[in-house]
Amino acid sequence: MIDLVQLRRDPETVKKSLARRGVSATTLDELISADVTHRSLMLVAENLRAQIKDLSRQVGEARRSKDSATADELALRSRELGDDERRAHETAEAAGIDVRNLLLDLPNLPSPDAPEGRDETHNVELRQWWPGMDDGQPFPSFGEHQRVAHWDSAKELGILDLETGAKLAGSMFPLYRGDGSRLIRALGAFALNAHADEYEEIRPPTFALTETMTSTGHLPKNSIEMYAIERDDLWAIPTAEVPLTSMLRGEIIDEQRLPIKMTALTACFRREAGAAGRDTRGVLRVHEFDKVELFAYCTPEQAQACFDDVLARAEGLLRALGLAYRVLDLCCGDLGTSAKRTFDLEVFSPGVDRWLEVSSVSWFGDFQARRANVRYRSSGAAPTLVHTVNGSALAWSRIWIAIIENYRNQDGSITIPSVLRPFFNGRELLRAQN
Repeated sequence: MIDLVQLRRDPETVKKSLARRGVSATTLDELISADVTHRSLMLVAENLRAQIKDLSRQVGEARRSKDSATADELALRSRELGDDERRAHETAEAAGIDVRNLLLDLPNLPSPDAPEGRDETHNVELRQWWPGMDDGQPFPSFGEHQRVAHWDSAKELGILDLETGAKLAGSMFPLYRGDGSRLIRALGAFALNAHADEYEEIRPPTFALTETMTSTGHLPKNSIEMYAIERDDLWAIPTAEVPLTSMLRGEIIDEQRLPIKMTALTACFRREAGAAGRDTRGVLRVHEFDKVELFAYCTPEQAQACFDDVLARAEGLLRALGLAYRVLDLCCGDLGTSAKRTFDLEVFSPGVDRWLEVSSVSWFGDFQARRANVRYRSSGAAPTLVHTVNGSALAWSRIWIAIIENYRNQDGSITIPSVLRPFFNGRELLRAQN
Protein backbone atom coordinates (compact mmCIF):
# COMPACT_ATOMS: atom_id res chain seq x y z
CA MET A 1 0.00 0.00 0.00
CA ILE A 2 1.06 3.59 -0.40
CA ASP A 3 2.74 5.52 2.41
CA LEU A 4 0.03 7.23 4.45
CA VAL A 5 2.59 9.53 6.06
CA GLN A 6 3.63 10.73 2.60
CA LEU A 7 -0.01 11.41 1.74
CA ARG A 8 -0.45 13.47 4.92
CA ARG A 9 2.77 15.39 4.32
CA ASP A 10 2.47 16.00 0.58
CA PRO A 11 -1.06 15.21 -0.67
CA GLU A 12 -0.77 17.16 -3.92
CA THR A 13 2.28 15.19 -5.09
CA VAL A 14 0.54 11.88 -4.32
CA LYS A 15 -2.61 13.06 -6.13
CA LYS A 16 -0.63 14.04 -9.22
CA SER A 17 1.23 10.74 -9.23
CA LEU A 18 -1.89 8.57 -8.89
CA ALA A 19 -3.76 10.72 -11.43
CA ARG A 20 -1.36 9.20 -13.97
CA ARG A 21 -3.04 5.88 -13.14
CA GLY A 22 -6.56 7.27 -13.37
CA VAL A 23 -7.14 7.65 -9.62
CA SER A 24 -9.30 10.70 -8.93
CA ALA A 25 -8.37 13.37 -6.39
CA THR A 26 -11.80 12.78 -4.81
CA THR A 27 -10.76 9.23 -3.88
CA LEU A 28 -7.68 10.52 -2.10
CA ASP A 29 -9.66 13.30 -0.42
CA GLU A 30 -11.96 10.61 0.98
CA LEU A 31 -8.94 8.77 2.37
CA ILE A 32 -7.47 11.97 3.85
CA SER A 33 -10.79 12.74 5.55
CA ALA A 34 -11.09 9.18 6.89
CA ASP A 35 -7.53 9.40 8.23
CA VAL A 36 -8.27 12.70 10.02
CA THR A 37 -11.37 11.14 11.58
CA HIS A 38 -9.44 8.06 12.67
CA ARG A 39 -6.66 10.07 14.29
CA SER A 40 -9.12 12.35 16.12
CA LEU A 41 -10.99 9.31 17.45
CA MET A 42 -7.72 7.74 18.54
CA LEU A 43 -6.88 10.94 20.39
CA VAL A 44 -10.21 10.80 22.22
CA ALA A 45 -9.58 7.20 23.24
CA GLU A 46 -6.01 7.96 24.34
CA ASN A 47 -7.17 10.95 26.41
CA LEU A 48 -9.74 8.78 28.15
CA ARG A 49 -7.09 6.16 28.80
CA ALA A 50 -4.83 8.82 30.31
CA GLN A 51 -7.66 10.02 32.57
CA ILE A 52 -8.32 6.46 33.73
CA LYS A 53 -4.63 5.99 34.49
CA ASP A 54 -4.59 9.21 36.50
CA LEU A 55 -7.75 8.19 38.40
CA SER A 56 -6.15 4.84 39.23
CA ARG A 57 -3.21 6.73 40.69
CA GLN A 58 -5.57 8.91 42.76
CA VAL A 59 -7.50 5.84 43.98
CA GLY A 60 -4.25 4.32 45.18
CA GLU A 61 -3.28 7.50 47.02
CA ALA A 62 -6.73 7.76 48.66
CA ARG A 63 -6.58 4.15 49.84
CA ARG A 64 -3.09 4.62 51.25
CA SER A 65 -4.35 7.63 53.19
CA LYS A 66 -7.38 5.53 54.32
CA ASP A 67 -9.86 7.91 52.64
CA SER A 68 -12.25 5.14 51.58
CA ALA A 69 -15.08 7.46 50.53
CA THR A 70 -12.88 9.38 48.10
CA ALA A 71 -11.30 6.16 46.84
CA ASP A 72 -14.74 4.63 46.14
CA GLU A 73 -15.94 7.78 44.37
CA LEU A 74 -12.84 7.92 42.20
CA ALA A 75 -13.07 4.16 41.43
CA LEU A 76 -16.69 4.59 40.29
CA ARG A 77 -15.69 7.45 38.04
CA SER A 78 -12.84 5.34 36.66
CA ARG A 79 -15.22 2.50 35.81
CA GLU A 80 -17.59 4.90 34.04
CA LEU A 81 -14.71 6.34 32.04
CA GLY A 82 -13.58 2.78 31.32
CA ASP A 83 -16.88 2.10 29.55
CA ASP A 84 -16.46 5.33 27.59
CA GLU A 85 -12.88 4.40 26.72
CA ARG A 86 -13.86 0.96 25.42
CA ARG A 87 -16.57 2.47 23.22
CA ALA A 88 -14.17 5.16 21.99
CA HIS A 89 -11.53 2.52 21.22
CA GLU A 90 -14.05 0.40 19.27
CA THR A 91 -15.15 3.45 17.28
CA ALA A 92 -11.53 4.40 16.55
CA GLU A 93 -10.72 0.83 15.56
CA ALA A 94 -13.65 0.76 13.12
CA ALA A 95 -12.45 4.05 11.63
CA GLY A 96 -8.96 2.57 11.30
CA ILE A 97 -10.38 -0.37 9.37
CA ASP A 98 -12.09 2.09 7.02
CA VAL A 99 -8.74 3.81 6.41
CA ARG A 100 -6.99 0.49 5.75
CA ASN A 101 -9.71 -0.62 3.33
CA LEU A 102 -9.38 2.63 1.38
CA LEU A 103 -5.59 2.18 1.30
CA LEU A 104 -5.91 -1.42 0.09
CA ASP A 105 -7.94 -0.26 -2.90
CA LEU A 106 -5.28 2.19 -4.08
CA PRO A 107 -2.59 1.20 -6.59
CA ASN A 108 1.09 1.99 -6.19
CA LEU A 109 2.57 5.33 -7.20
CA PRO A 110 4.08 4.84 -10.66
CA SER A 111 7.73 5.51 -11.28
CA PRO A 112 8.41 8.94 -12.81
CA ASP A 113 10.04 6.99 -15.68
CA ALA A 114 6.89 4.98 -16.49
CA PRO A 115 5.35 6.14 -19.81
CA GLU A 116 2.11 8.12 -19.80
CA GLY A 117 -0.98 6.37 -21.14
CA ARG A 118 -4.39 4.92 -20.36
CA ASP A 119 -4.06 1.32 -21.57
CA GLU A 120 -1.92 -1.22 -23.42
CA THR A 121 -2.12 0.77 -26.66
CA HIS A 122 0.20 3.34 -25.04
CA ASN A 123 2.92 0.87 -24.00
CA VAL A 124 6.34 1.70 -25.42
CA GLU A 125 8.36 -0.85 -27.37
CA LEU A 126 11.99 -0.64 -26.23
CA ARG A 127 13.64 -3.24 -28.43
CA GLN A 128 13.29 -6.46 -30.38
CA TRP A 129 15.55 -9.48 -30.74
CA TRP A 130 15.44 -12.44 -33.13
CA PRO A 131 17.85 -15.22 -34.11
CA GLY A 132 20.49 -13.86 -36.48
CA MET A 133 19.77 -10.21 -35.69
CA ASP A 134 23.24 -9.69 -34.26
CA ASP A 135 24.67 -10.88 -37.61
CA GLY A 136 22.53 -8.43 -39.55
CA GLN A 137 19.79 -10.85 -40.58
CA PRO A 138 16.26 -9.40 -40.98
CA PHE A 139 13.24 -10.42 -38.91
CA PRO A 140 12.33 -14.02 -39.81
CA SER A 141 10.04 -14.66 -42.75
CA PHE A 142 8.02 -17.68 -41.71
CA GLY A 143 7.07 -20.51 -44.02
CA GLU A 144 3.50 -21.68 -44.50
CA HIS A 145 4.25 -24.77 -42.42
CA GLN A 146 5.06 -22.45 -39.47
CA ARG A 147 1.85 -20.48 -39.89
CA VAL A 148 -0.28 -23.37 -38.67
CA ALA A 149 -1.95 -22.61 -35.32
CA HIS A 150 -0.68 -24.73 -32.45
CA TRP A 151 -4.12 -26.14 -31.66
CA ASP A 152 -4.12 -27.84 -35.07
CA SER A 153 -0.48 -28.95 -35.25
CA ALA A 154 -0.38 -30.15 -31.63
CA LYS A 155 -3.56 -32.16 -32.12
CA GLU A 156 -2.03 -33.83 -35.17
CA LEU A 157 0.99 -34.76 -33.09
CA GLY A 158 -1.16 -36.06 -30.23
CA ILE A 159 0.53 -33.80 -27.65
CA LEU A 160 -2.40 -31.54 -26.72
CA ASP A 161 -5.83 -32.87 -25.75
CA LEU A 162 -8.15 -29.96 -25.05
CA GLU A 163 -11.30 -32.10 -25.23
CA THR A 164 -10.20 -34.39 -22.40
CA GLY A 165 -9.01 -31.39 -20.37
CA ALA A 166 -12.47 -29.84 -20.69
CA LYS A 167 -14.06 -33.18 -19.81
CA LEU A 168 -12.05 -33.32 -16.59
CA ALA A 169 -12.12 -29.71 -15.41
CA GLY A 170 -14.02 -27.56 -17.90
CA SER A 171 -12.85 -25.30 -20.71
CA MET A 172 -9.46 -23.55 -20.59
CA PHE A 173 -7.90 -26.32 -18.50
CA PRO A 174 -5.52 -27.94 -21.00
CA LEU A 175 -4.30 -31.51 -20.90
CA TYR A 176 -0.84 -32.12 -22.39
CA ARG A 177 0.11 -35.64 -23.44
CA GLY A 178 3.36 -37.47 -24.07
CA ASP A 179 5.99 -35.17 -25.54
CA GLY A 180 3.70 -32.17 -25.00
CA SER A 181 3.77 -32.82 -21.27
CA ARG A 182 7.48 -33.57 -21.40
CA LEU A 183 8.12 -30.24 -23.14
CA ILE A 184 6.44 -28.34 -20.27
CA ARG A 185 8.51 -30.29 -17.75
CA ALA A 186 11.72 -29.67 -19.71
CA LEU A 187 11.10 -25.94 -19.85
CA GLY A 188 10.65 -25.75 -16.08
CA ALA A 189 13.79 -27.75 -15.34
CA PHE A 190 15.79 -25.78 -17.92
CA ALA A 191 14.86 -22.47 -16.27
CA LEU A 192 15.44 -23.61 -12.69
CA ASN A 193 18.89 -24.90 -13.67
CA ALA A 194 19.68 -21.56 -15.34
CA HIS A 195 18.79 -19.60 -12.19
CA ALA A 196 20.48 -21.90 -9.67
CA ASP A 197 23.67 -19.83 -9.62
CA GLU A 198 22.11 -16.97 -7.61
CA TYR A 199 18.52 -17.85 -6.72
CA GLU A 200 17.48 -20.25 -3.98
CA GLU A 201 14.95 -22.73 -5.32
CA ILE A 202 11.72 -22.80 -3.32
CA ARG A 203 8.80 -25.19 -3.60
CA PRO A 204 5.97 -23.22 -1.96
CA PRO A 205 2.36 -24.28 -1.39
CA THR A 206 0.06 -23.61 -4.33
CA PHE A 207 -2.60 -22.30 -1.96
CA ALA A 208 -2.32 -19.16 0.14
CA LEU A 209 -4.18 -17.50 3.00
CA THR A 210 -6.08 -14.26 2.45
CA GLU A 211 -3.37 -12.39 4.38
CA THR A 212 -0.73 -13.80 2.05
CA MET A 213 -2.68 -12.80 -1.06
CA THR A 214 -3.27 -9.33 0.37
CA SER A 215 0.44 -8.79 0.95
CA THR A 216 1.20 -8.79 -2.78
CA GLY A 217 -1.73 -6.57 -3.77
CA HIS A 218 -3.74 -9.32 -5.47
CA LEU A 219 -6.45 -8.86 -2.85
CA PRO A 220 -8.86 -7.26 -2.37
CA LYS A 221 -8.90 -5.60 -5.78
CA ASN A 222 -8.48 -8.66 -8.03
CA SER A 223 -10.58 -11.20 -6.15
CA ILE A 224 -12.79 -11.84 -9.19
CA GLU A 225 -9.74 -13.22 -11.03
CA MET A 226 -8.85 -15.72 -8.28
CA TYR A 227 -10.01 -19.20 -7.34
CA ALA A 228 -11.18 -19.20 -3.71
CA ILE A 229 -11.74 -22.00 -1.22
CA GLU A 230 -13.86 -19.98 1.19
CA ARG A 231 -14.35 -22.73 3.76
CA ASP A 232 -10.62 -22.80 4.48
CA ASP A 233 -9.79 -19.13 3.81
CA LEU A 234 -7.49 -20.25 1.00
CA TRP A 235 -6.84 -19.08 -2.54
CA ALA A 236 -5.17 -20.89 -5.43
CA ILE A 237 -2.08 -18.82 -6.20
CA PRO A 238 -2.03 -16.90 -9.51
CA THR A 239 1.78 -16.75 -9.36
CA ALA A 240 4.62 -17.85 -7.09
CA GLU A 241 5.15 -14.16 -6.37
CA VAL A 242 2.38 -14.53 -3.77
CA PRO A 243 4.08 -17.00 -1.38
CA LEU A 244 7.59 -15.67 -2.08
CA THR A 245 6.59 -12.12 -1.08
CA SER A 246 5.37 -13.40 2.29
CA MET A 247 8.29 -15.72 3.03
CA LEU A 248 9.64 -13.16 5.53
CA ARG A 249 6.35 -11.45 6.37
CA GLY A 250 6.53 -9.63 9.70
CA GLU A 251 10.32 -10.05 9.97
CA ILE A 252 13.30 -7.70 10.19
CA ILE A 253 16.23 -8.70 7.97
CA ASP A 254 19.87 -7.90 8.59
CA GLU A 255 20.94 -5.65 5.70
CA GLN A 256 23.99 -7.84 5.12
CA ARG A 257 21.66 -10.61 3.89
CA LEU A 258 20.23 -8.45 1.10
CA PRO A 259 19.49 -8.97 -1.66
CA ILE A 260 17.70 -12.25 -0.96
CA LYS A 261 16.90 -13.97 -4.26
CA MET A 262 14.49 -16.87 -4.71
CA THR A 263 12.96 -18.81 -7.59
CA ALA A 264 10.01 -21.17 -7.72
CA LEU A 265 8.28 -23.37 -10.28
CA THR A 266 4.57 -23.67 -9.52
CA ALA A 267 1.22 -24.22 -11.12
CA CYS A 268 -0.62 -20.89 -11.40
CA PHE A 269 -4.39 -20.44 -11.40
CA ARG A 270 -6.39 -17.56 -12.87
CA ARG A 271 -10.10 -17.40 -13.50
CA GLU A 272 -9.63 -14.88 -16.34
CA ALA A 273 -13.14 -13.72 -15.48
CA GLY A 274 -12.86 -10.65 -17.65
CA ALA A 275 -11.67 -12.55 -20.72
CA ALA A 276 -14.80 -14.44 -21.79
CA GLY A 277 -14.67 -15.09 -25.52
CA ARG A 278 -11.15 -13.65 -25.93
CA ASP A 279 -8.18 -15.76 -27.01
CA THR A 280 -9.80 -18.97 -25.83
CA ARG A 281 -8.54 -21.24 -28.63
CA GLY A 282 -5.71 -23.64 -27.86
CA VAL A 283 -3.64 -22.56 -24.86
CA LEU A 284 -3.51 -18.82 -25.60
CA ARG A 285 -5.43 -18.13 -22.40
CA VAL A 286 -5.85 -20.83 -19.77
CA HIS A 287 -6.98 -21.17 -16.17
CA GLU A 288 -3.96 -23.24 -15.09
CA PHE A 289 -0.36 -23.02 -16.28
CA ASP A 290 3.17 -23.63 -15.04
CA LYS A 291 5.55 -20.73 -14.47
CA VAL A 292 9.02 -20.14 -13.05
CA GLU A 293 9.15 -16.97 -10.97
CA LEU A 294 12.17 -14.93 -9.87
CA PHE A 295 11.85 -12.78 -6.75
CA ALA A 296 14.12 -10.55 -4.67
CA TYR A 297 13.97 -8.68 -1.37
CA CYS A 298 16.43 -5.79 -1.63
CA THR A 299 17.34 -2.32 -0.42
CA PRO A 300 16.19 0.69 -2.49
CA GLU A 301 19.75 1.06 -3.76
CA GLN A 302 19.83 -2.58 -4.94
CA ALA A 303 16.43 -2.50 -6.66
CA GLN A 304 17.57 -1.40 -10.12
CA ALA A 305 20.29 -4.06 -10.27
CA CYS A 306 17.79 -6.73 -9.16
CA PHE A 307 15.29 -5.55 -11.77
CA ASP A 308 17.95 -5.61 -14.49
CA ASP A 309 19.07 -9.09 -13.45
CA VAL A 310 15.57 -10.58 -13.63
CA LEU A 311 15.00 -8.94 -17.02
CA ALA A 312 18.35 -10.16 -18.36
CA ARG A 313 17.64 -13.72 -17.21
CA ALA A 314 14.21 -13.74 -18.86
CA GLU A 315 15.70 -12.39 -22.10
CA GLY A 316 18.56 -14.87 -21.85
CA LEU A 317 16.15 -17.81 -21.73
CA LEU A 318 14.29 -16.53 -24.79
CA ARG A 319 17.55 -16.14 -26.70
CA ALA A 320 18.68 -19.62 -25.66
CA LEU A 321 15.36 -20.98 -26.96
CA GLY A 322 15.85 -19.08 -30.22
CA LEU A 323 12.54 -17.21 -30.05
CA ALA A 324 11.98 -13.73 -31.45
CA TYR A 325 10.80 -11.35 -28.75
CA ARG A 326 10.23 -7.72 -27.89
CA VAL A 327 10.44 -5.70 -24.66
CA LEU A 328 7.62 -3.30 -23.72
CA ASP A 329 7.73 -0.54 -21.11
CA LEU A 330 4.20 -0.51 -19.66
CA CYS A 331 2.41 2.82 -19.43
CA CYS A 332 0.89 4.00 -16.15
CA GLY A 333 -2.61 2.89 -17.12
CA ASP A 334 -1.49 -0.69 -17.84
CA LEU A 335 0.60 -1.26 -14.71
CA GLY A 336 -0.51 -3.92 -12.25
CA THR A 337 -1.90 -2.69 -8.93
CA SER A 338 1.36 -3.11 -6.99
CA ALA A 339 3.91 -2.12 -9.63
CA LYS A 340 5.85 1.11 -9.94
CA ARG A 341 7.49 0.04 -13.20
CA THR A 342 7.00 -3.03 -15.41
CA PHE A 343 8.67 -4.36 -18.53
CA ASP A 344 6.79 -7.07 -20.46
CA LEU A 345 8.43 -9.62 -22.72
CA GLU A 346 6.45 -10.91 -25.70
CA VAL A 347 7.42 -13.68 -28.12
CA PHE A 348 6.26 -13.85 -31.71
CA SER A 349 4.24 -16.88 -32.75
CA PRO A 350 3.67 -17.24 -36.49
CA GLY A 351 0.80 -19.72 -36.24
CA VAL A 352 -1.40 -17.18 -34.50
CA ASP A 353 0.47 -14.27 -36.15
CA ARG A 354 0.88 -12.21 -33.00
CA TRP A 355 3.08 -11.28 -30.08
CA LEU A 356 2.35 -13.26 -26.90
CA GLU A 357 3.19 -12.03 -23.41
CA VAL A 358 5.44 -14.50 -21.61
CA SER A 359 6.94 -12.43 -18.79
CA SER A 360 6.34 -9.34 -16.68
CA VAL A 361 9.30 -7.95 -14.74
CA SER A 362 8.24 -5.50 -12.04
CA TRP A 363 9.69 -3.24 -9.37
CA PHE A 364 7.25 -2.59 -6.52
CA GLY A 365 9.20 -0.19 -4.34
CA ASP A 366 8.08 -0.69 -0.71
CA PHE A 367 4.39 -1.11 -1.64
CA GLN A 368 4.25 -4.86 -1.00
CA ALA A 369 6.66 -4.73 1.93
CA ARG A 370 4.39 -2.24 3.70
CA ARG A 371 1.49 -4.70 3.42
CA ALA A 372 3.64 -7.67 4.45
CA ASN A 373 5.64 -5.69 7.05
CA VAL A 374 9.03 -6.87 5.78
CA ARG A 375 11.84 -4.59 6.94
CA TYR A 376 15.61 -4.54 7.10
CA ARG A 377 17.97 -3.01 9.63
CA SER A 378 21.26 -1.28 8.92
CA SER A 379 23.83 -1.09 11.71
CA GLY A 380 22.49 1.23 14.41
CA ALA A 381 19.56 2.43 12.27
CA ALA A 382 15.81 2.01 12.69
CA PRO A 383 14.19 -0.76 10.60
CA THR A 384 13.30 0.29 7.04
CA LEU A 385 10.91 -1.33 4.55
CA VAL A 386 12.57 -3.48 1.91
CA HIS A 387 11.87 -3.15 -1.80
CA THR A 388 10.61 -6.12 -3.82
CA VAL A 389 11.30 -7.10 -7.43
CA ASN A 390 9.90 -10.05 -9.34
CA GLY A 391 9.46 -11.43 -12.83
CA SER A 392 8.52 -14.52 -14.78
CA ALA A 393 11.39 -16.46 -16.27
CA LEU A 394 9.28 -17.78 -17.78
CA ALA A 395 5.54 -18.57 -18.11
CA TRP A 396 5.34 -21.78 -20.13
CA SER A 397 1.97 -22.13 -21.85
CA ARG A 398 2.75 -19.43 -24.42
CA ILE A 399 6.40 -20.43 -24.70
CA TRP A 400 5.03 -23.90 -25.51
CA ILE A 401 2.91 -22.30 -28.26
CA ALA A 402 5.88 -20.40 -29.66
CA ILE A 403 8.05 -23.53 -29.83
CA ILE A 404 5.34 -25.61 -31.48
CA GLU A 405 4.72 -22.91 -34.11
CA ASN A 406 8.24 -21.51 -34.68
CA TYR A 407 9.95 -24.89 -34.81
CA ARG A 408 7.38 -26.71 -36.97
CA ASN A 409 8.85 -28.49 -39.98
CA GLN A 410 7.24 -29.16 -43.35
CA ASP A 411 6.48 -32.79 -42.41
CA GLY A 412 4.62 -31.63 -39.27
CA SER A 413 7.36 -32.61 -36.81
CA ILE A 414 8.76 -30.10 -34.29
CA THR A 415 12.47 -29.45 -33.93
CA ILE A 416 13.39 -29.46 -30.26
CA PRO A 417 15.46 -26.37 -29.31
CA SER A 418 19.02 -27.53 -28.66
CA VAL A 419 19.02 -26.39 -24.99
CA LEU A 420 16.05 -28.68 -24.28
CA ARG A 421 17.40 -31.81 -25.97
CA PRO A 422 19.15 -33.12 -22.84
CA PHE A 423 15.68 -33.43 -21.29
CA PHE A 424 14.61 -35.60 -24.27
CA ASN A 425 17.61 -37.96 -24.08
CA GLY A 426 19.23 -36.12 -26.97
CA ARG A 427 16.27 -36.40 -29.36
CA GLU A 428 16.02 -33.65 -31.97
CA LEU A 429 12.38 -33.96 -33.09
CA LEU A 430 8.88 -34.29 -31.72
CA ARG A 431 6.86 -36.55 -34.04
CA ALA A 432 3.30 -37.78 -34.14
CA GLN A 433 2.59 -40.23 -31.33
CA ASN A 434 0.78 -43.49 -31.98
